[in-house]
Amino acid sequence: MTEQQNDPQPCCDDYVRTSRRSFLRGALVAGGAVTATFGTAFTETSYAAAGQADQVLVVLSMRGACDGLSLVVPHGDPVYYQARPSIAVASERLLAKDAMFGLHPSFAPLVPMWNAGRMAAVHATGLPSPNRSHFSAMEEVEDADPGSDARIGWLNRLVGRDGAGSPIEAIQMGGGVPATAVMGPQPVLVTPSVDRVRLAGGDSPAEAAARRRSLSTAWAGSSTQLGVGFRSTLEVIDDFAPVHATSATPSNGAVYPRNDLASALQATARTIRADVGAEIITVDHGSWDHHTWIGNLADGNLVRKANEMAGAIAAFFADLGPLADKVTLVTISEFGRRVKENASQGLDHGHGNVMFLFGAGVRGGRYYGTWPGLTNTVDADLLVTTDYRSVLSEVIVSRFGASPAQVFPGATTARVGAMS
Repeated sequence: MTEQQNDPQPCCDDYVRTSRRSFLRGALVAGGAVTATFGTAFTETSYAAAGQADQVLVVLSMRGACDGLSLVVPHGDPVYYQARPSIAVASERLLAKDAMFGLHPSFAPLVPMWNAGRMAAVHATGLPSPNRSHFSAMEEVEDADPGSDARIGWLNRLVGRDGAGSPIEAIQMGGGVPATAVMGPQPVLVTPSVDRVRLAGGDSPAEAAARRRSLSTAWAGSSTQLGVGFRSTLEVIDDFAPVHATSATPSNGAVYPRNDLASALQATARTIRADVGAEIITVDHGSWDHHTWIGNLADGNLVRKANEMAGAIAAFFADLGPLADKVTLVTISEFGRRVKENASQGLDHGHGNVMFLFGAGVRGGRYYGTWPGLTNTVDADLLVTTDYRSVLSEVIVSRFGASPAQVFPGATTARVGAMS
């Protein structure tokens, strides 16, 4: 094994230059976001105006462009094996097979959800036109409004359908400067972590209460930005208190693996259990940019990431228990990988990809989408036959009764059938 193969960092310069703050440009402006970092994963949370969320959407972004042809293998297309002589996943090792597709063996922890009809996959999805730049593809996917220069993303428009709510709608955790994801017209609370959403000062509860009373008196009549900001801060602290009071220990016997995505999803489950109005939570999982050493089922970049993903999602839904009935998780990646493996046993930037759906409202246990067939040439992509916005449109209609025209301006969406 070479030193490069051991290095978990992405090898694509475009991906390396893409900072965390550019991941969700404007995605949660009107609704706001809570951001917390977990190594290569981080979460952002927006809050419902009513203070409680009857439905929760978790959007898992697989940053770096995952290889959908490895995660959902088209074993029924012979070109797949011709184009990938050293990295293809053997048909006999696949899970949940039908005549064309099968799941990567690392997804074994998720097979119970598949069999229960709570997990589905939509293949050959993506942007209408190829875009192989990580930065611009991420931006295009998350703005979901081609041709517009407005710094507002599709999740922002989804949250904004109900108008402005409490200040807790706009929270960022994990930095001292607002990330692009939460920049916009609504106030943004920036804090390093969930545990820092407290009023600073006071070594005892009595001293903290006295400090709060004095500051409240000082700013009570102020109409300045500082006065408004302070009163909003107190409201956020109060509204967020149930999260602190909720145990961080997983429920229902759930056991999370030790990885960044699992930590992020564990925090997500805790937030949902606290029921503070978390309506949309985004989770980012990085390092899917596998130009080299995809590897095999014994070892390699792909199997490591697939193991992390499957174990974390399975634990997340187990942790939620009955609350899973109101939670839908959807995955997205900026683009897919090429059909043909390269000389480094990796895959270069491509076009079409796979999207997964889990949980509430999913018509699972099935593969969706129109298969375009593969071509065994150096530059061949998996062609896109389903606009990713069609998948997301079904999710927002099913779970929130939202208008696709409002959330995805100008898009012509088609029925996929993956959501009830």
